[in-house]
Amino acid sequence: MDKAAVAARKRPRSMTVAAIVGVVFGLATLQSGGTVLFGSAEAQRAAGEIVPFVLWFNFLSGFAYVAAGVGLWRMTRWGFRLSAGLALAIAVIFALFGLHVAGGGAFEARTLYALILRLVVWVAIASGACYVYACPRWRSPAAGCP
Repeated sequence: MDKAAVAARKRPRSMTVAAIVGVVFGLATLQSGGTVLFGSAEAQRAAGEIVPFVLWFNFLSGFAYVAAGVGLWRMTRWGFRLSAGLALAIAVIFALFGLHVAGGGAFEARTLYALILRLVVWVAIASGACYVYACPRWRSPAAGCP
């Protein structure tokens, strides 16, 4: 989609919500992950049995969440692609976390819940963005598909 086509389109309300959710989710992820990674020893103890690769992935992905939200706000195809990539990356980390747990690795239940939440949120955002930006064949040209 070229810039003129994007400028001519009004941002769908769903993408406004998705963009805001992405940015807020990213900022919250950076704050919570940063507190555990770089905070006091007490903050690290309070986190319990962390799974380091999950913690680092979540923290670093917070930057990508914010970027994806900005991309969706600006109605860019890269925002959609980044959202889809995030959903896929979270699914991979979830699988690796499952292997960690199956192998007897220590973990906190809240890590499982946080991964489920992240996966659901980014699959929903990516699915909505796919519908709006990727123009699947089943949408009619009358629907404003670029």
